Amino acid sequence: MSIFLDSHSRVIVQGMTGSEGRKHTQRMLNSGTAIVGGVNPRKAGQSVTFDVQGYGPMADQVTDGPVDIPVFGTVAEAVKETGATVSAIFVPPAFAKDAVLEAVDARVETVVVITEGIPVADSTEFVARAREAGVRVIGPNCPGIISPRQSNVGITPADITGRGRLGLVSKSGTLTYQMMFELRDIGFTTCLGIGGDPVIGTTHIDALEAFENDPDTELVVMIGEIGGDAEERAAQWISEHMTKPVVAYVAGFTAPEGKTMGHAGAIVSGSSGTAAAKAEALEAVGVRVGRTPSQTAIIAREILQK
Repeated sequence: MSIFLDSHSRVIVQGMTGSEGRKHTQRMLNSGTAIVGGVNPRKAGQSVTFDVQGYGPMADQVTDGPVDIPVFGTVAEAVKETGATVSAIFVPPAFAKDAVLEAVDARVETVVVITEGIPVADSTEFVARAREAGVRVIGPNCPGIISPRQSNVGITPADITGRGRLGLVSKSGTLTYQMMFELRDIGFTTCLGIGGDPVIGTTHIDALEAFENDPDTELVVMIGEIGGDAEERAAQWISEHMTKPVVAYVAGFTAPEGKTMGHAGAIVSGSSGTAAAKAEALEAVGVRVGRTPSQTAIIAREILQK
């Protein structure tokens, strides 16, 4: 199995006709994702032709050649016509809030917000609305989610790893890719980038709970980073609820105090939010923490071999 995304997921792309949306729709189609439509009010009734060339673990399931993807005027129309269950957001920051709220109002099950640079006030509003509506938001400012040999929504390269026994949840997109590569011979049920902004829709705890309940996931790799207290809260949740082993890495052991590092949520003040404090909290509940991504992968292998 997998979490949040599987072979039955039917995906629409809000912003499919833009440069980034078109580029990544092409890559998602190539990787075997069931893209059933795009949304752009100004181009409703048109279609976009993609020349599909299968790659990655699902290449044998992809039919190469031209595919026409219809463009709908609204998310509600797209859902009604296609039965879409997932929406990928590739729209500029100024329009991202309205795009997410439209998907939430249309009761799309999962909304994957790739866009970075969204104002925190906007993210706070659409995350709250989504939770009230029972809609899962992944992101914003994230690489998306991939369940190898099932589906891939976002910008994650599909050919890094195949299907296997590991689950991965990460604040960092680049470190998501690195950990997938480090453990590619074992493989993953689902790899999830939750984003590094101060307000996100799906947390470490949400992913840990889903992996705990997934029968095919045997071990979870959790990647955090400096700033906030998400990793400390995850440590508490692990101590109270998690039965499967968790291995962690916290980015930012050498980060200077008081500077925002890469992500808007990655800032430390005194001992609060430091990598060392997070590692200490995780290790206190039995989670082994690597000091580098490669060391983290080695620890995961050691645990699986026991």
